[in-house]
Amino acid sequence: MKSRKTTIQSIAYFIITAMLIAYFFPREGKFRYQFFEGKPWKYGLLTAPVDVPIYKTEDELNAEKDTIRKRFEPYYRVNSDVKNIQIEKLNTDFKPSATQKPGSVAYVRYINTQLSKIYDKGILLPSDIEELKQKEQTRIYILKNNLSELKNIKDFYSTKSAYEEIIDKTPLTLDKEVLKSYNINNYLVENITYDKDMSERILNEQIQRIPLSTGIIQAGERIVDRGEIIDGRTFNALRSLKIIHETKSGGNQRTGVIWAGQLILVFGILFCCAIYLATFSPEIFYNRRNVLFILLFILSFCILSEVVVKYDLTNIYVIPYAIMPIIVRTFFRSHTALFTHLITVLLCSLVAPFAHEFLLMQIITGIVVIFTLKELTQRSQLLRCAFFILLSYILCYLSLSLYQEGDLNKINWLVLIFFGINFILLMFSYLLIYVLEKMFGYVSSITLVELSNINTPILKKLSETAPGTFQHSMNVSILAAEATAKVGGDVQLVRTGALYHDIGKMVNPAFFTENQKGGVNPHDNLPFEESAQIIISHVTEGVKMAEKAKLPQAIINFIRTHHGTGKTKYFYNSYKNAYPDQPIDEELFTYPGPNPYTKETGVLMMADGVEAASRSLSEYTDESIKGLVDKIIDGQIADNLLQNTPLTFNDISITKATFIDKLKTMNHTRISYPDLKTKNNDKTKIRY
Repeated sequence: MKSRKTTIQSIAYFIITAMLIAYFFPREGKFRYQFFEGKPWKYGLLTAPVDVPIYKTEDELNAEKDTIRKRFEPYYRVNSDVKNIQIEKLNTDFKPSATQKPGSVAYVRYINTQLSKIYDKGILLPSDIEELKQKEQTRIYILKNNLSELKNIKDFYSTKSAYEEIIDKTPLTLDKEVLKSYNINNYLVENITYDKDMSERILNEQIQRIPLSTGIIQAGERIVDRGEIIDGRTFNALRSLKIIHETKSGGNQRTGVIWAGQLILVFGILFCCAIYLATFSPEIFYNRRNVLFILLFILSFCILSEVVVKYDLTNIYVIPYAIMPIIVRTFFRSHTALFTHLITVLLCSLVAPFAHEFLLMQIITGIVVIFTLKELTQRSQLLRCAFFILLSYILCYLSLSLYQEGDLNKINWLVLIFFGINFILLMFSYLLIYVLEKMFGYVSSITLVELSNINTPILKKLSETAPGTFQHSMNVSILAAEATAKVGGDVQLVRTGALYHDIGKMVNPAFFTENQKGGVNPHDNLPFEESAQIIISHVTEGVKMAEKAKLPQAIINFIRTHHGTGKTKYFYNSYKNAYPDQPIDEELFTYPGPNPYTKETGVLMMADGVEAASRSLSEYTDESIKGLVDKIIDGQIADNLLQNTPLTFNDISITKATFIDKLKTMNHTRISYPDLKTKNNDKTKIRY
């Protein structure tokens, strides 16, 4: 019975996810029709419910705005004070005096006259002149005393051209070289500057006066009927009708109603997902990490779909929705992967264009993923899966197009490029699997297969340092995998866990009977307590070695639990027999645990105990093997070592029967082959 707290937490996660998805979904009322230019109208006769202005497209409006900006004549303002200030400055600098050179008054009078004429026409900044030329502007508006006047740019001066004008028009009575000595440049300053605020205000007013529509469809007027190809005019009419519909859906009150409807719909879909997981995958629903993993995936795809559709970033078929079932299938069962994929694409279809085509294609690809990844043990299977996904996309799209259009020429072949990009993105699923393993602490089938390779550093060292333990681990792996398959557990996980469960014995290999040679037993000279501690230490040492090697936590769990909180029975019983009247510190003879808590760790404990005990049998008969298996497993049950596992009595009965059959096969008596008779009638036989 799952705790109420866990159930409430899981439901809360689903509610929060529903709220987030509904928050990011569009607030506009959903236009009930989907249409594309050049495609046939799939619905019945459509007439205008009200007067519908035919709105210009965004491209048309932008083109008109660009034309206005290009033809716009900017506004410049005259600073009248500049003229007076500079002329006064000139007169002050060259005020008549007794010390002045003869004839200087004539030069100053000439400069005064020219400055007055130049300032009346106006001096522009050289940068402004250059910018106007680049924009091919020929005229500008001049603002003076709140009045504007349109003038040609060529009528204005720059400081350079103004200086040249004064020098070039020097009268014959004056000397140009002397005139230059008056530093005329000091009195030439721009008196016409760009008025940014006025220019932008006038430009915006002109842009705002652009008509948004090119005509009107009167209420009741026919727009399109079933089967008609949507041409440019009809497309604009339908688009305009959609704009009107979504505009009328605005307003705070109506937006709130729409959001409430979205929330109820989204939560209803996610509620179905929650019920499914609670019923058929309780290991996900009642585990916070697993629930968050599934919901984060669903939320990510929903938000990504909304962003792509809303901002028209790319075609929605570029999004690799098939990654969802691939990833979920990697860590969970196939039916869970398929169902979560269906929930995800169902939610995404609420924003996807052509929702029913979208759903059909995504459901088919999800089914393809489940078929092609029935067993995920090699990286090449991901490549094969991606290829079949691409093939299913292409075939489904082409068949749908032929069904709807009936004409190969109307197929949009560009969509195949989007499928190709989708295929490339699916190639990153292997990298994503690795990242998610590290983030969520999962272990994939691919990782388990890689770890079960006996050439990995730890297993290779185990085979060299403790060959007896290595052989024991191999036999336990065979027994546990066979039994796990029959009780519905993760076969690859228990097979890999069995190979690593005794790696701690590499620290003191000679203290374990399977590694002893020549009958020498180092325990003979040790107290029972010390021997027990050495045996027990292989669990803690194994955990340390596994953590140092960065093995997945799922594998380390097998090392921790394969003896549970059981006792080293041999030394415990020996101590009690030797010292029957003395108190015993049971902790010295007890493994640290914890006890197994999954099917896989429970089966491994039984397989480990049975395989180790089977080596003590003097003969392998049906009765002896059955008696041994019953004794070992019944003893573990009596010691409450398996009470935390989800194994049923039926599972344990199946496990016992599997072990008995396997042990008989692994330890069968071989027949003797007779030698050829020789002249000496030698009857020596060879056993193999």
